[in-house]
Amino acid sequence: MVNSEPDFTIGVEEEYLLVDKQTKDLAEAPDGLMQACAAELEDQVSPEFLQCQIEIGTKVCASVGEAREDLRHLRSTVAKCAAEYGLAPIAVSCHPFAEWKKQHHTNKDRYNALQRDLGGVASRLLICGMHVHVGVEDPEQRADLSNQFAYFLPHLLALSSSSPYWQGQDTGLASYRLTIFDNLPRTGLPPQFSSWGEFERSVQVLIDLGVIEDSSKIWWDLRPSSRFPTLETRICDVTPRLEHTLTLAALTQATIRMLHRLGRKNQRWRLYDLFLVGENRWRAQRYGTTEGIIDFGRREIVPFDEIIDEWLELIEEDAGILQSTREVHGARDILDSGTSAERQRAVFAKAREDGADSDTAMRQVVAHLIDEFHADL
Repeated sequence: MVNSEPDFTIGVEEEYLLVDKQTKDLAEAPDGLMQACAAELEDQVSPEFLQCQIEIGTKVCASVGEAREDLRHLRSTVAKCAAEYGLAPIAVSCHPFAEWKKQHHTNKDRYNALQRDLGGVASRLLICGMHVHVGVEDPEQRADLSNQFAYFLPHLLALSSSSPYWQGQDTGLASYRLTIFDNLPRTGLPPQFSSWGEFERSVQVLIDLGVIEDSSKIWWDLRPSSRFPTLETRICDVTPRLEHTLTLAALTQATIRMLHRLGRKNQRWRLYDLFLVGENRWRAQRYGTTEGIIDFGRREIVPFDEIIDEWLELIEEDAGILQSTREVHGARDILDSGTSAERQRAVFAKAREDGADSDTAMRQVVAHLIDEFHADL
């Protein structure tokens, strides 16, 4: 492994759903809305696969603090432009009651090809995610750090979980989004590659066969970006609160730096079989943070608050150097306030307690999600 220090720059991509501010139903983005957003945000905003979605991406940021300012600007601008059409964005991975059969995909070559290639699987993609890029310029380091970082993917998923409802039903899961996304090919935990060359050779097989055009059609939970010299985490549900998004980004950045720091001392994080990491992935998908995560070294299921304490201790030095101590400690705020999945369920339960029928209670959940999107702007 090359000993050069990566930049550890950071970038965040988020996908939002658009809803009618009055009815709380999903709404398709008018052409004028996308044009207004693009006029202010240029290439930092784009349509997504479905017409009810919109995607934003920060610039390359030197720190999480810089990412905060950019992300706040992006969220604020989308909210302002949407309001002119009686719409509001929500940062949540599944709309609580919308029906996927009633949605239409965006008429662009890229999305038309996706619909054609994936068939009926693509029709159900009424889901949104969040991606975090961390700058690691050396490709061999990207391969090595990817193998080690995979262990932490379930932890990020648990903290980010925001999709308990699907088509008006409580799924019993904290992140129902993954049950939809995992139907796509080339998803799930990333394989462990011994080198960057091995990764490139494997991808090239599919390119040579005409199965994919490039590695952008690989949708693992963690991947080397096809466009940038970064490691890109894709495991997270999108989260309603800006500060919680920044916490997830900061945890990702500081953990990658911690793993690199171990490498400079000729140490490394133990690689566990993906079968075992996959069990934690399922626990995060099913329970979020409420039932703990398996510590394979201790062979115990450990409560999440204990997991967070140990994680923060591991990355304390790195967060300090990256000036993200405040943000990584936001993980405790997520535990204290509950994940979005927990908060949504609490809003629904309270509405039902107060006499609302199920449909009205679901619409109150969407109102809560609108409020949370705007809370930190």
